[in-house]
Amino acid sequence: MQNSPASADWKIPKRTTTMVLFACWLAILAEGYDVGVLGAVLPALADYKEWSLSPMELGGLGAYALVGMLFGALFIGTLSDIIGRKRMLLLAMLVFTITQAGAALAPTPEMFGLFRLIGGLGMGGIIPVAAALTIEYSPPKKRSLNYGIMYSGYSLGIVAAALVAMSLLPTLGWRGVIAVGALPVVLLPLVAWMLPESLEYLVSKGRISEAKALAARQGICNYEPVAPPVPAGKAPWRQVMASMFSGTYLRSTIFFWISLFCGMVLVYGLNTWLPQIMRSAGYNLGSSLTFLLVFSLASAAGGLALGFLADKYGQKTILVIFYLLGAGGILLLMFPNTMLVNLFFVAFAGIGSISTSLVLTGYIADYYPAAQRGTATGWALSFARIGAISGPIIGGWIAATGISFEFNFVFFAVVGVIAAISVALIPPQITVSAPQPVDSQRALASE
Repeated sequence: MQNSPASADWKIPKRTTTMVLFACWLAILAEGYDVGVLGAVLPALADYKEWSLSPMELGGLGAYALVGMLFGALFIGTLSDIIGRKRMLLLAMLVFTITQAGAALAPTPEMFGLFRLIGGLGMGGIIPVAAALTIEYSPPKKRSLNYGIMYSGYSLGIVAAALVAMSLLPTLGWRGVIAVGALPVVLLPLVAWMLPESLEYLVSKGRISEAKALAARQGICNYEPVAPPVPAGKAPWRQVMASMFSGTYLRSTIFFWISLFCGMVLVYGLNTWLPQIMRSAGYNLGSSLTFLLVFSLASAAGGLALGFLADKYGQKTILVIFYLLGAGGILLLMFPNTMLVNLFFVAFAGIGSISTSLVLTGYIADYYPAAQRGTATGWALSFARIGAISGPIIGGWIAATGISFEFNFVFFAVVGVIAAISVALIPPQITVSAPQPVDSQRALASE
């Protein structure tokens, strides 16, 4: 574990940790709904005669938000290290909630895609910012568990999308289901009240007195921040990028990016196409949505379990094991089984895709030094968004070519195996022997 100003020597009150976790959980919950809602309404969109969308066009609609998320994770994650993590989280949440109302009212597929694209900018910014805040305000021994708790909101948001679709699709249609995604905008004042600014951000900007005052208000004891020196003529964000791709972190960065790329292919490919794939396998719409519900519920519970196990046995070991178990569950869905058995395999697929990817994102945020967390997580997620975009498109291509639906499961199982191998190749985490935060900051500045 790296020594950093983030909770290495502080005694953070449980109340502060709980408030940060809950605020980030609400933001992730809202994002999870907006991400999951397209998969929940995709069968209805496929039957929407006014637009008459082909499978490839449906896959394209699923990719619009993900393209936005690519740029959102890239720029909002980086901006959070420049102008503040709290402000970026609130802005990102505002953007992706209000654009859901526009998508619900869209008169054409093109307008629908545009609103999803803009909303994706906000959705992509939530995860790296929430990850950095959660890690910062969590005790070192509970970071993976707390991250799992926070990120369970993502899976529960997808669960909510499936439940709302089951309830509202017959009466209000797909537009009503998507419009529900705009309602969390009313939670913004509550999130703003609960969430403190990042102390790491204030220290990185040399605002030491503000950091001390905020720490005192939060009841954080033994807080002695030291501003990191910045080399003359070198911008902080360039310093962070140079460190990520330096000899010290290059191999780690490459394999983190590959594994998270594969994880996002699994998450968004399965989330978007699972109900439609199961319809192709002979299940009706209600049963198909049940698969999405179990997929998401299992990933929510699995995130908490994997977070606990990761704190106890190490992130790498747990990630390799459960990526492989998830791949096995996905592959076994291709065989004729009873509904109960398939639900069991779908649960493993959810744990081996969403749960593992959330633990992996927390691993990235915890792996790099404190000053790099937002940027490192944001850039890794941005690269992974290419995988997220590919998942729905590949699902649409498989459907359009008429290949047997079983091929979906073979493809996604192979992706899960590649993710496991990539995680296994990540080098051990670099430790800093010096006990004072200033030493780790000087080490970063010297790279």
